[in-house]
Amino acid sequence: MKIQKALITAAGQSQRTLPLQTLVDRDGGPKTALAIIVEEALTAGIDEIGIVVHPGDQAAYAGAAGIHARRLHFIEQAEPRGYAHAVACGRDFIGRNPFLLLVGDHVYVSREKRCCARQLVEIAEAHQCVVSAVQATHESKLPYFGAIGGRLIGGHTGLFEVMDVLEKPTPTEAEQRLIVPGLRAGNYLCFFGMHVLTPTVFDLLAEMLARDHAGLPLSAALARLARRERYLAHEIRGRRYDIGAKYGLLTAQLALGLDGADRDEVLTGLVDLLAARGR
Repeated sequence: MKIQKALITAAGQSQRTLPLQTLVDRDGGPKTALAIIVEEALTAGIDEIGIVVHPGDQAAYAGAAGIHARRLHFIEQAEPRGYAHAVACGRDFIGRNPFLLLVGDHVYVSREKRCCARQLVEIAEAHQCVVSAVQATHESKLPYFGAIGGRLIGGHTGLFEVMDVLEKPTPTEAEQRLIVPGLRAGNYLCFFGMHVLTPTVFDLLAEMLARDHAGLPLSAALARLARRERYLAHEIRGRRYDIGAKYGLLTAQLALGLDGADRDEVLTGLVDLLAARGR
């Protein structure tokens, strides 16, 4: 299984403008969030990238992608039927290929030389199956993420066989169904905002969307996928930053700055700011 295509969803009403926001990347230069996300995919070895957009947004996104615009295929989500429907819109572009799925409102910062997407793609290609990136997350954040339950695969650090998937579970639901041995109490494996999926997910989405589930979460299809194919979750060595959250852009910018060439300058600025606030 060679992963050569990626799909980025960016058509949600509250999401459309987020990838167009400008940040200062690790190299100290200004880039849009979209360009940073596209480069994440390209660094993972992806050749073709499809972006699901709201009708009429293609020109703005092409401009925001800069030099990478020629690598992009734009796919319109003609009606707002939720995240799962946005993924389903990519079916013709993906064809019968496995693919990397990313969201347009997350920025990723790796804790190692390989980018986060590269870590995920290598696991999927090594195990020849569906893999979701996950991150240990405190239960207070459960209302914001889908989460998985499963068991650690022996001999593999941070690799789990997925047994159950829930979208934004309550702490009670998570405690009953999503306990993963080895995690700290009150922590669960929540989605990281990237997956490697097989075309089977499109078949499942088509069945579910035919029943007119407006706003259907992707997690519902992934729960069914876990019963049909081998499905793993990999704990990524890195962090995800949701730029749509309160102070999300600020937090993502700080994370990029502290991971980049201007780290000392950023730290000095933070110290000066804190000192000024303390006077």
